[in-house]
Amino acid sequence: MTQAKSAVVVGAQWGDEGKGKIVDVLSERFSVVARYAGGHNAGHTVIIDGQKFILQIIPCGVLRPGCRGVIGNGVVVDPMAFLKETGRLRDLGIDVDSRLFVSNRAHVILPYHRMIELAAESAPGRQKIGTTSRGIGPAYEDKMARNGLRIVDLLNPALLKTHIENACREKNAIAHALFGTEPLDPSQMYDEYAQAAEKIRPFVTDTALLLNQALHEGHSVMFEGAQGTMLDIDHGTYPFVTSSSASAGGASTGTGIGPNRIGTVIGVTKAYITRVGEGPFPTEIHDSFADALRARGQEYGAVTGRPRRCGWLDLPLLRYSNQINGTEWLVVTKLDVLDELEDIPVCTGYEVDGQRCETIPADIRGIESIRPQYTKLKGWKSSTEGTRSFDELPKAAKEYLRFMERESGAKIGIVSTGPDRDQTVELPEFHQAMRQIAGK
Repeated sequence: MTQAKSAVVVGAQWGDEGKGKIVDVLSERFSVVARYAGGHNAGHTVIIDGQKFILQIIPCGVLRPGCRGVIGNGVVVDPMAFLKETGRLRDLGIDVDSRLFVSNRAHVILPYHRMIELAAESAPGRQKIGTTSRGIGPAYEDKMARNGLRIVDLLNPALLKTHIENACREKNAIAHALFGTEPLDPSQMYDEYAQAAEKIRPFVTDTALLLNQALHEGHSVMFEGAQGTMLDIDHGTYPFVTSSSASAGGASTGTGIGPNRIGTVIGVTKAYITRVGEGPFPTEIHDSFADALRARGQEYGAVTGRPRRCGWLDLPLLRYSNQINGTEWLVVTKLDVLDELEDIPVCTGYEVDGQRCETIPADIRGIESIRPQYTKLKGWKSSTEGTRSFDELPKAAKEYLRFMERESGAKIGIVSTGPDRDQTVELPEFHQAMRQIAGK
């Protein structure tokens, strides 16, 4: 059977692994890039010739001339954020109007979703998850409760008006009773979103049909994940997770492509590990090394600006991630951030309640009880920034990468040695595999 001409790019950790750059680098070979989960809480930063592009909901593929971008049905769309982002890209000379498509089945984020999330996250006595308070979680809640508004409904003025009136009646009452929140005006909301709907209308189509036709016609498709595997609603560190399927399986349900149409899975991992927001983090560093990594790696959220928590590479977590995703290839980013270290601790196993544990416990208590078991690897104490060839990397850096490869069970295909799209090492075996999948 011929290998499907598609690939999923997924975060292997807690997000912020540098997927934006990698999708941008690979999109040169693909005809379509489709985003399949999350909302405008997932910032992807791409640097091209020193110019920074921060994308929140729009797939990175639009930065490549001739590449189409698709926002799939698994994404939740804030119309105002979408229009703001497309306007910003137009101002930068990016053609979004003829190359960007939004699923008619994607669900819509409305102001009452933000109101509910912000009030709930700030309420006394509530467990704080560390959300961005942009309404993503409550929009997915309405979707699963079969009470959401889809893009196709947004384009129907009569249906939109009725939905907003009914939803505001319910959400205003709930928010006031639980949190003392002031009510939203449904008439003003309808006027604003009816106008926004007409600006969005030209982008809307049946994207499942578009993607399946593209594959049928021999075009190559890349599926772009948001957040990371450990934030997946089913497989992550619940409840400190996102509200969607951030792992590779979400590419199928979030776009309408059958699982047998996915050719390979590419997991993106940092050479160390970070996490934003609340939740367990077994290998988190609490001393000056964390500050040093944060400074060298510019570890601040692309969307929120929040400082990221930093830790040493967690190989049991990476093995778990590769298992969940069926990862074939690994992309290692920010190798250059480790350039100055004499020795580099790497977590190679866990101890929980005095017992050796080879995988991540399902419950939060178990994860919080983990005592990481470290192996120290020799640092290379020389610059890798901007290196373009694997052979040119310092010997100790190559040994670090090969150790990651052996211990994680996936092959390293790309090493990122800096933020710019050209600061990338691509290994020959991966290059050949991409030629077979994408034809380029």
